[in-house]
Amino acid sequence: MRDAYHEQLDSVGCTLRRMADLVAVALARATWALLEADLPVAESVITADDAVDTLHRELDARAMDLIARQQPVAGDLRTLVASLRMSAEIERMGDLAGHIAKVARMRYPDSAIPPHLRSTFEQMGRIGVRLAGQVGQIIEGKDVHAAEELELEDDTVDHLHRTVLTQLLDGEPDTETAIDVTLVSRYYERFADHAVKVAERLIFLVTGTSGARLAGSGRDLAA
Repeated sequence: MRDAYHEQLDSVGCTLRRMADLVAVALARATWALLEADLPVAESVITADDAVDTLHRELDARAMDLIARQQPVAGDLRTLVASLRMSAEIERMGDLAGHIAKVARMRYPDSAIPPHLRSTFEQMGRIGVRLAGQVGQIIEGKDVHAAEELELEDDTVDHLHRTVLTQLLDGEPDTETAIDVTLVSRYYERFADHAVKVAERLIFLVTGTSGARLAGSGRDLAA
């Protein structure tokens, strides 16, 4: 029974990795759909989000069942509680990729992104995909050092978000374009923020120190 219990604990981590891989693919495809006005790809991203939602619900049910039946303590309890929180953060990342795809669908057959902002959004997309991939890796390897380094990538996305707003004003866009660009830029920025929150949960899981912070982030892990 104890072997089965630990197998179930391990399966929670595997599910989190699977979710992270799915949202990485979702963001890559959503970025393509956004920039290339690719309606079929946008639709596929929106539909595929159901898979992430399903994994999120299944993981939460499994974790709560283990807590109720096994009454874990110490490290095992911390693993399950942290996993519940990480699952919620990754699920939200999937939602944000879906939001980007919905903007692409709404503006089809045009692209919602003006030509002079295209390269900036390409960069935001690449970083977001890389962050999601790193999330999966740090969960699988419980790599605290790699988790701490995620903050640097998030800072870059924050800078690009501010750059988008500046460039947008310089271009004197129409109201519809201004709204689209502002929303989508915010979606990428929030995607990166959720990746950092997963990293924070991972550090808490490994160290058990709720007061620890990512370098320079100022974010309390217990938040």
